[in-house]
Amino acid sequence: MGYFLATFLFMLIVIAIMAIGVIFGRNAIKGSCGGTGNCICTEKCDKRKKFEAEQAQAAPIEHS
Repeated sequence: MGYFLATFLFMLIVIAIMAIGVIFGRNAIKGSCGGTGNCICTEKCDKRKKFEAEQAQAAPIEHS
């Protein structure tokens, strides 16, 4: 029973720490169109379009 209580208290502390992070404005989890990964959306969102435009400017494709 002691291990159960210790584990339960530890998990409560971890959840409380995560809640404090959310309360104080931690960045939200981003989906595939908001991050830098491959976009699986049928229509790309504004953030993804902006990201791809910035990447295209930073490294122009050379044609041989």
